[in-house]
Amino acid sequence: MPGPKRLDPSSSPRAMLGAELRHQREKAGLSQDELGALLFVSGSFIGQLEAGTRRMLPEYAQKIDDILNTGGYFMRNCAAAMKSKYPDHFAEAAEAEAQASSIKEYSPQLIPGLLQTEAYARAVFRAYQPTAQESVIDELVAARLERARILDDATIPLLWVVLDEAVLRRATGGRKVMAEALRHIAALVRRHRIIVQVLPFDAGAHASLEGTLNLMRFSDAPPLAYLQGPGTGQLVDDPARVAQYELSYDLLAASALSPEKSLALIESTAEAFVHEEPE
Repeated sequence: MPGPKRLDPSSSPRAMLGAELRHQREKAGLSQDELGALLFVSGSFIGQLEAGTRRMLPEYAQKIDDILNTGGYFMRNCAAAMKSKYPDHFAEAAEAEAQASSIKEYSPQLIPGLLQTEAYARAVFRAYQPTAQESVIDELVAARLERARILDDATIPLLWVVLDEAVLRRATGGRKVMAEALRHIAALVRRHRIIVQVLPFDAGAHASLEGTLNLMRFSDAPPLAYLQGPGTGQLVDDPARVAQYELSYDLLAASALSPEKSLALIESTAEAFVHEEPE
């Protein structure tokens, strides 16, 4: 199996900063935990900076320059690493997602961004921003579709999604758009590119009633969890919290339909959107 995609330090500002941070830290004789203690962050956070899975914010760049005596190198270069086509609250998560070897996601309301069709994404963004210019919506949709291109690789990342049944039933964008969106997911499943389970309504209370859950693992950095709310997002790297979220996901998967039954429900729901009249 091919290894996960790696950032090229010559083409990615984050990878360049990460490689230089590792070099300067080792040159100073510090472990990741020791440098993290000086910055009041975890050693795993330093590892994620070095691997390019986390952004280097200016406040950290300034302190790293002072601690490692790097003459302002990190402060001068962190601005380029912060540029992103994604909203501020999601940019760091999207960049980490692109490097993940595996992604597990629970979605209670919407088809996850990586699985959305153009028409579905457009309907979502228009609902979020009903008065936005069409050019703004076009840019958002283009960024979302480009983000989904990580699935062009035949095997990496491993993507395992648990969809709440509400995701299937809500006619986002209308019945035609919804049928196309569900067929797109089914096609990815049938190509053995993704794993999808549906958490049915009759599963009752479950381990993630409070919202979405996104778990990412990497070949050369500690795992991350991403929690999202309206216009907000939080990346979590604390090992104990990440482990708790992983347990929650396992419980969700255990309560969900099997992949085979889930596929059948997704396809039958798509057909219902096309052929059945709404009640």
